[in-house]
Amino acid sequence: MTTARWLFALQLVAMGAMEMSGPFWPLHLRRLGGLAPAALAWVSAAAYAGPMAMAMCTTPWWGRLGDRVGHKPMLLRALLALAATQWWIAATDSVAVILAVRLLQGALAGYIAAAQAYGARLVTRDARGALMAQLQAATAIGSVAGPVLGGWLFDAWGFRSVNVWAGAACLLCAAVAAAVLPPTAPLPAAPASGARPRPAGLRQTMYGLLLGIVLVQAGKMMPQTFFGLYASEVLHVSSRVTGLCYAGTALGLCAAAPFWARRFARMAHAQVLAQVEWILWACVAIVAVQAAASDIGLFLLARVLWGACLAALLPVFYGLLARAAADDEQGRVLGAGNGAAKAGALLGAGAGGLALAWVPLSAMFWTVALLYAVAAAGMRAIRLQSNHFQHLHTPTGIS
Repeated sequence: MTTARWLFALQLVAMGAMEMSGPFWPLHLRRLGGLAPAALAWVSAAAYAGPMAMAMCTTPWWGRLGDRVGHKPMLLRALLALAATQWWIAATDSVAVILAVRLLQGALAGYIAAAQAYGARLVTRDARGALMAQLQAATAIGSVAGPVLGGWLFDAWGFRSVNVWAGAACLLCAAVAAAVLPPTAPLPAAPASGARPRPAGLRQTMYGLLLGIVLVQAGKMMPQTFFGLYASEVLHVSSRVTGLCYAGTALGLCAAAPFWARRFARMAHAQVLAQVEWILWACVAIVAVQAAASDIGLFLLARVLWGACLAALLPVFYGLLARAAADDEQGRVLGAGNGAAKAGALLGAGAGGLALAWVPLSAMFWTVALLYAVAAAGMRAIRLQSNHFQHLHTPTGIS
């Protein structure tokens, strides 16, 4: 296989492994015992938000280090850290230890940013958008398979087995990556005296893209803090069906990614942002269907359609960032993009935890719809502000 295909396969397996436990953290923490509903809400939010808070702080630093020493060592470091922390979580029944290890996991991992920066060195500038979309599709496929397999393991052998197998998968990915991925030599950094000046329009464009990533990730992350409980207590479905519904979003993302890639391939930057705004309003309507649905078939369909909309959001932002960044800044800029994604996910997790403490569980998806309405209004403001600056007149490069 080519290096790009190996990278795709590694992304699929590693992200699938990490998604195996995604829907089941609230259920596992509740089974550990002794938590009041309000405490469970905050602990569940911390289990999701803690790693993201740490990654938000450390991912840009790892990206800059990768720019200096090469991005393959960053890939291996992230995979080994994921394997070790998953096994540590499997070995403990202490809520405090679990939360501490989750923080460590967020600080040491950062696999997605490392894979993006490594891959960006394999292709031309014009092909970077396509690469970002392909890696996002690999993440989506892994996110489809991971929760389904995790639900089966959770029902059959419990949460410990989910983490043991996830750690084993990450260790296998590290071994394969070490064997088959060629090293990428770091590019020499530009001397301070010859630093490239950034046009004001380009700076504003990148800031707008980072803010857009924050907004869309907040809406995507918010349901994770309560999804397992919602499926169990409101929809009254098994863990396996919970995993299937959880994976429905990723299934829709994977299926729709080629369509959105072709649609955005030759659009200018301003046109892309205009389309993104309308897609966010579509997310408001689709999440409202999830909030109102009592039939599991309708709920699953809404999850798939929501994923189809998400396919038009984050991959596009990453592709635009990769095209705007210089070759020797890929790690730093994509690290900043992933840091923005973690900030948005942290915002969404915090909003989910706060809402879960004050809003009835049956009404939680209405709060997600409200958050998407805020994101759509925010995207309108970003788009209008960008009209005052120079646009990027290049296509997104997504194919």
